[in-house]
Amino acid sequence: MTSFHHLLVNNAVANITNYTVWFALTFWVYIETQSVFATGMIAGLYLVLTAAFALWFGSLVDHHRKKRVMLGSSVASLIFYALAFMAYALVPHSALSDVGGVSLWLLIGLIMLGVIAGNIRGIALPTLVTALIPEDRRDKANGLVGMVSGIGFLTTSVISGFLVAWGGLVATLAFGLIFTALAFAHLITVRLDEPVPSADEEGEQGPKKIDLPGTLKIIGAVPGLFALILFATFNNFLGGVFMALMDAYGLSLMKVQHWGLLWGAVSVAFILSGIVIARTGLGANPLRTLMIVNLIAWTTAALFTIQPWIVLLGVGCFIWMFVGPFAEAAEQTTLQKVVPYERQGRVFGFAQSVELAAAPLTAFLIGPLTQFVVIPFMTDGAGADAIGDWFGRGPDRGIALVFTLAGVVGILLTTAAFNSPYYRRLSAAYARSPDPRPDASA
Repeated sequence: MTSFHHLLVNNAVANITNYTVWFALTFWVYIETQSVFATGMIAGLYLVLTAAFALWFGSLVDHHRKKRVMLGSSVASLIFYALAFMAYALVPHSALSDVGGVSLWLLIGLIMLGVIAGNIRGIALPTLVTALIPEDRRDKANGLVGMVSGIGFLTTSVISGFLVAWGGLVATLAFGLIFTALAFAHLITVRLDEPVPSADEEGEQGPKKIDLPGTLKIIGAVPGLFALILFATFNNFLGGVFMALMDAYGLSLMKVQHWGLLWGAVSVAFILSGIVIARTGLGANPLRTLMIVNLIAWTTAALFTIQPWIVLLGVGCFIWMFVGPFAEAAEQTTLQKVVPYERQGRVFGFAQSVELAAAPLTAFLIGPLTQFVVIPFMTDGAGADAIGDWFGRGPDRGIALVFTLAGVVGILLTTAAFNSPYYRRLSAAYARSPDPRPDASA
């Protein structure tokens, strides 16, 4: 097994652990509070913190050995999970059912920071793909990364549902502590021949400098790259709807165990998608692939909640997950080709920060908007009177309407991007860019 494959296995364990804790937290909070507002706020806070830390994480990745920062992320997750475990043990259970209570949100914050600490791996791994994998196999390697994410989703959803049903937050945090420690121990044994971090072309010497102006200069030098990041930003703006409402919608139709099993079943799509990419690649123009799969994704989003049918929900989630890795791999493959290696951590971090910056607004707004406006609108309001006979009535149909509208907006956005001059400029820049792969012996 190569070092890259060891990294994939290690990241799989870390991702499964962190996202199991994240899924389980969302399930647990909804069950305890029965509040869509609470799940929307959790999603919003998560995205705000992820965006806020991404630039710093990117700087750490560029200025330190990738293995070292990945080990550091595991240590940070261990600390926050341990603090959350102690907080849960000390706070009366009744206080954790109060959406307006400080104790609940303190606990949520500690767990969330533990999950977010693992996000540095999502910035470090694409830069290691550049360093370790030749250009002609890089899109396929990104497919393997997507497959690992798929395996994570497959196991995460099943594990989190049963953890919450069986042992609540105690079992969830114990799981997080044990497997984060295992990922740390395994990564210590992995040998990486990665390049030594060095000062970049501007003569930068500060090892912890974020250097936002320099990062913006690099992005601006590539025609159409800002437009790609902006496109992904609007995509994530709409994607915030899914983070805020998907669990609430699914749990309105079935029990938490069954919802976890459904997620596990449809998450096979991630694995299948990764296998397809690893075998066939993304084609000569990854950007074209990105646009096509986004059209498929948003068309699915507009239709998969059109009726309150679990089969329709499952098929829609399967399609959504199958095309997701294609979009992620296409964006990563483009950045790996057009951005110098010594800047890739900061560019990946900047892209993550900007792309996620819009989604918290959606998540913060969509929870209260759905709870206090759309749900009444589709329960006994004008919406129920107008389309309720065929669309359905009630709280779950209010949530469904939000998904449908988000899908329609996504279709319009992607169509406009596909026909824009920025798409053509970035496609041309990708075709003529040299391979930035560094010499690992340097």
